[in-house]
Amino acid sequence: MAFDLKFLGHSAFEINNNDNCILIDPFFAAYPNYDWKSLNITDIFVTHGHSDHLGSAIEIAKAKGAKISAVFELANYCLSKGAYINPVGLGGWINYDWGKAIFLPAFHSSSTPDGQYAGCPSSILFEINGVKIFHAGDTCLNQELKIIKEMNKPDIAILPIGGHFTMDVNSAALAAEWIGAEVIIPMHYNTFPYIRADVNRFKDLIENKGKQCTVMNISEVAHF
Repeated sequence: MAFDLKFLGHSAFEINNNDNCILIDPFFAAYPNYDWKSLNITDIFVTHGHSDHLGSAIEIAKAKGAKISAVFELANYCLSKGAYINPVGLGGWINYDWGKAIFLPAFHSSSTPDGQYAGCPSSILFEINGVKIFHAGDTCLNQELKIIKEMNKPDIAILPIGGHFTMDVNSAALAAEWIGAEVIIPMHYNTFPYIRADVNRFKDLIENKGKQCTVMNISEVAHF
């Protein structure tokens, strides 16, 4: 087993590879009973500063001694709140005990819940036990997604489909084609009225391209 991937609602995911538990965008409004306190959380990744992505990152980092990996400005904001941090920039691989990750561009905005500038928004590509998983963060369709396929073709891509603030169903289906991953997981939809989306239509579009679309329920675990 390379790792288990658990969907925590909205854009939040847990990656567990036995010895390490990694959280991505830990916003738990859709999963208020998520028991993070019982886990060996070593790293927390935050794609940008909006409250529905920063979520409980600072609280968890302080309680568990985990480091928040985020772009420089956002990481320093978390530091000012007492969290442990690993400030990063875009474009360079960073080694961790469990594998490596690289922060890449996302086209969106980013500010902290109290209105401070939080640096550039990001997407994140992870490599764990030889498996590459791409979390797109909040983004529109953009040409940078084609470069991901050229340089670091992911095995799994997690894409926002809710529209309004990010890609919609049609744009995300095209993004999946550009990125080239064989497994596509939708996220960032139906949490709020603004981001209602037809996930079954998205699944059909992806499967018509010959790819696997894994629609995860909240708390569901996928094994990779």
